[in-house]
Amino acid sequence: RRVREAVVSTQSTGEGQSEPLNNVVEFKVKDDILVERISGRMIHQSSGRTYHEVFAPPKVPMTDDVTGEPLMKRPDDNATVLKRRLDIYHEQTAPLIEFYQKKGILRSIDAMQSPEKVFKDISAHFTH
Repeated sequence: RRVREAVVSTQSTGEGQSEPLNNVVEFKVKDDILVERISGRMIHQSSGRTYHEVFAPPKVPMTDDVTGEPLMKRPDDNATVLKRRLDIYHEQTAPLIEFYQKKGILRSIDAMQSPEKVFKDISAHFTH
């Protein structure tokens, strides 16, 4: 999203949008951690089961625990592609973060924590 689109979405309802945008969640994660998380993903294509080289490895490398079939890695889940995508993300997102912050609708969540803690932090922003 670009700043000009953000301005429109916070002022009025757009196509398919029933209310103006009034909350934005930013998940804060260090780039090197994102690269590690994403580049280590493995998928069992027919079932959608996911594994990770570090955080949730299969019992046998590159092999689905249930079927014994091979796992796959997406071709774009590699450090080179991810770093390029992150550079673009930062270039295009920094102005948006500032815009939403000034509007008072940005909720920044430390996503370096456990999934349970991240969920709790998100819930805390929206249960008041």
